[in-house]
Amino acid sequence: MVAAPPRTVLDDVVVAPLRRRHLRGVLAVEHAVYPRPWTPALFASELSQRDSRRYFVALAPVGPARRMVVGYAGVMVAAGEAHVTTVAVHPAHHRRKLASRLLVALLDAARQMGAHAATLEVRLANKGAQRLYTGFGFAPVGVRPGYYAETGEDALIMWVHDLQGEAFSARLEAQRARLGAPGGASGAPDLPVPWVLGRVGLDGPTEPYIPTATERAEPRGAPPGREGV
Repeated sequence: MVAAPPRTVLDDVVVAPLRRRHLRGVLAVEHAVYPRPWTPALFASELSQRDSRRYFVALAPVGPARRMVVGYAGVMVAAGEAHVTTVAVHPAHHRRKLASRLLVALLDAARQMGAHAATLEVRLANKGAQRLYTGFGFAPVGVRPGYYAETGEDALIMWVHDLQGEAFSARLEAQRARLGAPGGASGAPDLPVPWVLGRVGLDGPTEPYIPTATERAEPRGAPPGREGV
């Protein structure tokens, strides 16, 4: 594996609610990160469910008056429980605290929506993402075999409880403070995620995953949780 070059902090990153005008940038990241990308229709469906969904984008400056999407994340809240539906960061910007920024926004929103617990699924082999979620208090509780149909991978189920409590509030504030500390990279090593295109630290180009017609069919109900960090 080629050693990853140093990554500096992304100055002036803004985390904001995801709007339809951001979808072109979101879809560009989506196709680079996931072997089975969500469609524009699925994103539009998620954004239309304002009572139970919250989606955010991380926007980085690319000029005097322009910003580009470098990451996004979403959460669904129902019956006092939050489900993280997606977290994705542009492959060129992994390990630069962008996913942490997005998770702070997601969990703030979930608490405001009355959630007392949160859950997510993460690929069993994605140790980097698991390390990220552990920092926010998520703990593993079980495995869903073959959860990711496109690759046949198992999913690790993680939960965090008592979101409204003082201990979690303190943890979230500690994460928020860490985002403002000097240095952009998380300090964690890059770990291979084979289908991610152009990820820093990987050997050579990766062939894109091409789903079958069956796999391209829209899922019913809430989309499965996934991670792209």
